[in-house]
Amino acid sequence: MERRREARITVNLKAERISCTENCSVFIENLSETGINMITAPAKNSEYIPGSEVDLELELNSGKIINLNCNVKWAVDNSPEDPASNVGLEIIDPPAEYKEFVRTLH
Repeated sequence: MERRREARITVNLKAERISCTENCSVFIENLSETGINMITAPAKNSEYIPGSEVDLELELNSGKIINLNCNVKWAVDNSPEDPASNVGLEIIDPPAEYKEFVRTLH
């Protein structure tokens, strides 16, 4: 059963984690008005703890940057052949600019 409030939209966007020390670049695989699935370099177990906050600078296709404050909902390491980590984020109070961007993707 689907637990998401909104349908996810598949995208290929770049983002940067703010306030990190290394491997700050991430990729957004899919998103909605209130959530993001991001792909990162292999994460340390303590890096993405459910309930912790992550701040992102999301680069739109136009080159514009939007800042997003998010809560980690889940994190999963992939297989040894694909060492990236997938992280589910809930966007805290999504800015109107971000919501409008997502609506243009439908």
